[in-house]
Amino acid sequence: MQNKISELIRNRRSFFPHEFIEGEIPKEDILEILENANWAPNHGLTEPWRFTVFSGEGLKTLSQIQGEVYKDNTPEEEFQQARYEKLVKLPLQSSHVIAIKMKRGNNAKIPKVEEIEAVACAVQNMALTVTAMGYGGYWSTGGMVKFKASREFFGLNTDDEFLGLFYIGKVATTKKEGKRGDLSEKVTWVNE
Repeated sequence: MQNKISELIRNRRSFFPHEFIEGEIPKEDILEILENANWAPNHGLTEPWRFTVFSGEGLKTLSQIQGEVYKDNTPEEEFQQARYEKLVKLPLQSSHVIAIKMKRGNNAKIPKVEEIEAVACAVQNMALTVTAMGYGGYWSTGGMVKFKASREFFGLNTDDEFLGLFYIGKVATTKKEGKRGDLSEKVTWVNE
């Protein structure tokens, strides 16, 4: 018998903005999602996660910026109009979009990768909370993430990282088929 946390973990799915239905998620729920992210494990208690939340008119700003960053920083021969239109549309299909950033701590003994992994744990907490609340969410590491202009837009320092956008919206159903490969192919036991 699965306990509640196992059930939640195994039923979490990514829901993409085109799957969202109309309606804004209450601010209190977004704050709860962020508070649960704030309780992620992190080495040295550096709490390296930083979030910028876009909602309402802010979604239009993100839509415009995301389109401009892609258009201005993609070589002409690689530019895809359909990709541009999709990047502009994604924020507008969402209730909220949370930019995920890693702020490097002052403790040089803690490797940067551990700070990034702590932020990933925070995002997992967000994803599980979104699922538990009956909403849909999607962590995108594409779009504007790879461009230096995005780092500038968010005011990131050299050691900081922009790790993606987390799209959140209401969904008609949280039921979605999932699958994973056989665990035995991914685990090596030493004492057996």
